Amino acid sequence: MTTLQVPSLDLDAVNAQLDGAEATDVIRWAHETFGDGLALTSSFGAQAALMLHLVTRIVPDLPVIFVDTGYLFSETYQFAEQLQQRLNLNLKVYQAEMSPARMEATHGRLWEQGLEGLNRYDQIRKVEPMQRALRELGVTAWLAGVRGQQTEHRASLRTVEKSGDVYKIHPILRWSREDVEGYLAAHNLPHHPLVAKGYQSIGDMHSTRPVDAGEDERAGRFRGLKTECGLHLPQTVEEAQSRDGSGL
Repeated sequence: MTTLQVPSLDLDAVNAQLDGAEATDVIRWAHETFGDGLALTSSFGAQAALMLHLVTRIVPDLPVIFVDTGYLFSETYQFAEQLQQRLNLNLKVYQAEMSPARMEATHGRLWEQGLEGLNRYDQIRKVEPMQRALRELGVTAWLAGVRGQQTEHRASLRTVEKSGDVYKIHPILRWSREDVEGYLAAHNLPHHPLVAKGYQSIGDMHSTRPVDAGEDERAGRFRGLKTECGLHLPQTVEEAQSRDGSGL
């Protein structure tokens, strides 16, 4: 486990500085500011190739954290392998300490137990492994490919936020879907193979479905009960109150 000093940033000043900046400039700023404490996260979802390509062109050896829930589509694992080989990713795979079989034996099929069950599932299989990854890798800031168009919560974010003791940086926060598709096409980057079958936001097999015409791109997630898995939500009541109080 690596321990690095977490910089103390004036988030209002930083976000004013980066307002309107190109995604590549945000990534360079993050690397200069956080150095070895910087990491990238990827779920190897629909347009994951964009962030992986965008970031590793600037910081080739950056750790890429991949939280494997044990319930991903076979196509997701194949897509991750394809991108790892093509982009020479420094991939760091993390999983829950409890196996899928043990979790189901102990708690049942949590994803079928309503919103409370889904939240418990996400805590066990996604949030805890991610928090462990951040600790063990000594991460002080992580780059995430969230976009404001995806959910109401994400629309409230700024380019740089703080989640607990770790900063979160969103280089493509203001990108449109057209921006994403343009980048993928310009660099001949692949979509997740399930996109061709109508999937627009891709997570676990049991909680993801194709999206119908006219639906929001994340409408196919979590049986319609929620839009976030927990990794991009405030981790404490204090953090949520701070965000609400700032008008975000």
